[in-house]
Amino acid sequence: MPANDTGTVITTGRLASCHGSIVTVLGRHGVYELLAALASQIQSHVTRQDCTFLQSMLRDRSLLPLLKIHERLKQYQHQSPPPVLVYTGALAYELSRDLQSKADREEVKELSDLLANPHVKSLFSVHDAVAQERFGPTLPPLPEDLGEQQDPVKIIQLVKSTEPLGATVKRDQGTGAIVVARILRGGAADRSGLIHEGDELREVNGVLMDDKRPEDVAPVVVQSRGAVTFKVVPGIKEDSPGLEEEEEEEEELFVRALFDYEPRGDAAIPCEEAGLAFGRGAVLQVVSWAEPVWWQARLHGSANPRAGLVPSKQLQERRFLLQRATEFVQQKTSKQRSEGEGEADYGAISGIHIAGLRRSFRLSRRNWRAGLCECGRSKCYDLADAPTYEEVVPYRRQPEAPYRLVLLVGPRGVGVSEMKRRLLISDPQHFGVTVPYTTRAKRGEEKDGVEYKFVSKPQFEADIIENKFIEHGDYRGHYYGTSLDSVRSILQGNKVCLLDVPPHSIQRLRTAEFKPYVVFVKPPPMEELRLSRRNAKVARRRDGEGSAELFTEEDFQEMIDSAQEMEDRYGHLFEKTIVNEDMAFAFRELSLALEKLETEIQWIPKSWVSS
Repeated sequence: MPANDTGTVITTGRLASCHGSIVTVLGRHGVYELLAALASQIQSHVTRQDCTFLQSMLRDRSLLPLLKIHERLKQYQHQSPPPVLVYTGALAYELSRDLQSKADREEVKELSDLLANPHVKSLFSVHDAVAQERFGPTLPPLPEDLGEQQDPVKIIQLVKSTEPLGATVKRDQGTGAIVVARILRGGAADRSGLIHEGDELREVNGVLMDDKRPEDVAPVVVQSRGAVTFKVVPGIKEDSPGLEEEEEEEEELFVRALFDYEPRGDAAIPCEEAGLAFGRGAVLQVVSWAEPVWWQARLHGSANPRAGLVPSKQLQERRFLLQRATEFVQQKTSKQRSEGEGEADYGAISGIHIAGLRRSFRLSRRNWRAGLCECGRSKCYDLADAPTYEEVVPYRRQPEAPYRLVLLVGPRGVGVSEMKRRLLISDPQHFGVTVPYTTRAKRGEEKDGVEYKFVSKPQFEADIIENKFIEHGDYRGHYYGTSLDSVRSILQGNKVCLLDVPPHSIQRLRTAEFKPYVVFVKPPPMEELRLSRRNAKVARRRDGEGSAELFTEEDFQEMIDSAQEMEDRYGHLFEKTIVNEDMAFAFRELSLALEKLETEIQWIPKSWVSS
């Protein structure tokens, strides 16, 4: 081993012959005597330079006190001496009080300040706790009048903090007792491992639960100080085969929320404080979906380990169904009233009865996850009809993989075309745009495949039948459309394809082949919109040709109304929303978002990567 900075080394071979002598000395004396005799013991086996180095190291003043402390501790190692005093805290307090009469002296003042130091007080407190062997909390005694036929009682004491307990309670319909309904994953109760679902609460901090309601339990816990003591009758745990395997699967379930949720004011949630608020687009880690109505989830990336309650997919779908059925009934009833007709029958109009909405949620636990995956692959399922959750997985584009398709969505005149144009100019080698198809004749110096892809009307109609267009329409007797093949051509050329489409076309492109990244460009409020578009113009013709005209108030209002309608109906499909109040700032925000799209991990639907 290296001996000093000069590189002097005591080799193993030289020390081998003196090993027996050192062990003999160690057996008779302590470490100090051993080191004192070390130089003479190995003198014949090492160089003079090595011996001088060892002697200088052993003469170091800082080494001697450490050796003496070590030897003194070794003397008491097996004796377990009792503490001289067990109430040093009380002694320090009395001493501080006696010193108050002599506070004019400097050394007395220094000692008083030392005894008043919080760290010194804590040290005395720990000493007294160890001396008195108070190593755990003192639990209240069990009742003496418990008979042999009574249920076994478990007393649990948890040290209280600002963190919620992480459990909900309910009244048992059969016995009327207050029982633990659920334990929230990662909460204080879950981490303690002492309270379980199904446990019956007899007392909370000495308060009997016999005549209490479930909502009366929380105030008792909140008002307690220091520790919370529960007296419970353990529930019966039912073991089911394969439960551990399914719990492992639950840890891997991530979903993107397609709606906003606020537990405050939700009359159906068992406990508002246990709910988890989230916004549309948030990624949730679902840690338990054993219950058919309420899931337990955490916000991905949140530092809070405790899970919260969120509506299950089935519950939220039924809520949307009921909400839209109600809206339809209201519209129909209002129309009939305006026409002088009588009251409408709810079931006759909607075809949906309340009893049908209360169907059983019986479904195996495995089917919850299967349902999430199938919803993305089913042709008859439209996320716009019931936007709830979509299972997602982390995704990073590999160098050899095509880029994700970038969809730009927004109302007419908001600036989508200008943003696409600026992106294309900024890096034409990286970005590309599709060439639209049309059946009109070429004009002037137009070239096929540059301004338009010119095809015959029979060919265009045949492509419509074969479903080859993302969108298409006719204007002044001519067809115009965007072909799927033109998108594939850009992506196969190792470029990012920029495409602006109406929002109803997004669903057609949400496939594993394109993996679209949808950017919604929305206008600012009316006042800012007027200021930012004072001298701007908008094209009136659908083909973008012809002269442009200045915006009118009707154009502004139509832009805002159209944007609101798009956001209400298709907002759950938008991954990025940009408010275009200033084109320079909006373009910079879009550019940064597209950079992150290629460099950072993104969350995409699991169906896009499933085989």
